[in-house]
Amino acid sequence: MTQGKFSTRSIWAGEKDQLAFGATQVPVVHSVSFGYEDMDEWYEVATGKKKGHIYGRNTNPTVEAFEDKIKNLEGGEAATSFSTGMAAISNTLSTFLSPGDRIVSIKDTYGGTNKIFTEFLPKMNVDVELCETANHEVLEAEVEKGCKILYLETPTNPTVKITDIERMAKVGKANGAIVIVDNTFATPVNQNPLDLGVDLVIHSATKFLGGHADALGGALVGSRELVEQVYHYREINGATLDPMSAYLLLRGMKTLKLRIDQQNKNAHDIAEYLKTFDIVEDVFYPGLEEHVNYDIAKKQMHGFGGMLSFSVKGGVETVRELIPALQFANKAANLGAVETIVGPSRTTSHVECTPEERAAMGIPEGLIRYSAGIEDIEDLKADLKQAFEKVEQKVSPKS
Repeated sequence: MTQGKFSTRSIWAGEKDQLAFGATQVPVVHSVSFGYEDMDEWYEVATGKKKGHIYGRNTNPTVEAFEDKIKNLEGGEAATSFSTGMAAISNTLSTFLSPGDRIVSIKDTYGGTNKIFTEFLPKMNVDVELCETANHEVLEAEVEKGCKILYLETPTNPTVKITDIERMAKVGKANGAIVIVDNTFATPVNQNPLDLGVDLVIHSATKFLGGHADALGGALVGSRELVEQVYHYREINGATLDPMSAYLLLRGMKTLKLRIDQQNKNAHDIAEYLKTFDIVEDVFYPGLEEHVNYDIAKKQMHGFGGMLSFSVKGGVETVRELIPALQFANKAANLGAVETIVGPSRTTSHVECTPEERAAMGIPEGLIRYSAGIEDIEDLKADLKQAFEKVEQKVSPKS
């Protein structure tokens, strides 16, 4: 395993074994199949007795380099990858859940994850219990009733609520549950769930890991025993990460620490700045001392992340005017890129949900998700100021 500080490992981990022809960068290996003249060697590779590759749906050198890098950064025994973040989530859950099983989670998960909990798992006769995110006592009580999986997302998307990972990992392990944490928002720069007792860590690599909004991907890191089970499910069901995306993710991860450090700072400064505007009702960011879970976040996170959200007076009407007025922000259903990205949850994280479902999860229709980029902070502040000034001229906020 590559040694060194995080920034060093983000550059070097997983790459040396995949270099060829004197190249200093991992090549993009597009070959679907890998040939062998020796039948015995072919058999040993095919059956996993010898290291190598057989078929692109199973493994690939470029993809393997990505897996090795995220494994190193999260400190796990093994890692596997997927075509998207949702593939990582759905394949992992499908690997371990059978009809009659029970899963305990929180209400404030990403909209796609929530749909798996509320729409797809019940069809498989899986019992799903969704608890209030900040109520650790209720979570503990539900886990103690018995469950196959305890699934957490912290910080949550989009209201950035925090769950005490170490506390919940202990109760999960004590009751025989597989404890899974979606670490997409935090990244391994800001949070290391495996060190806090979690079994498996999931990432939508599309977001902060890649960081440039040009490649889809997902990752799972954890114990070798559990990861190999999920890999087997994925290799048969086919949600494979393609080599070009793996290359782009590898390239992006080399600057992960640099980007996250800047995004942490920008997000915190923007969160504080938003509080100065009368039209802003609430600001949600775990780095704010008034955040309901600030103490937990401070205990388990090394940085508070590049994501925040805020609600505005006037609801959807204000949102319609404010977002188009921003100049230094992509208006898009993505997050974690070098550019600032904004959008309402009703068209991004929870577009699959009805207004009633969003309300039940504590997501107001006037909520705006703000993914801080790496731009100069003074430019981002000036952009928000001019946008709010335009809105105030058009919209009369409702108290």
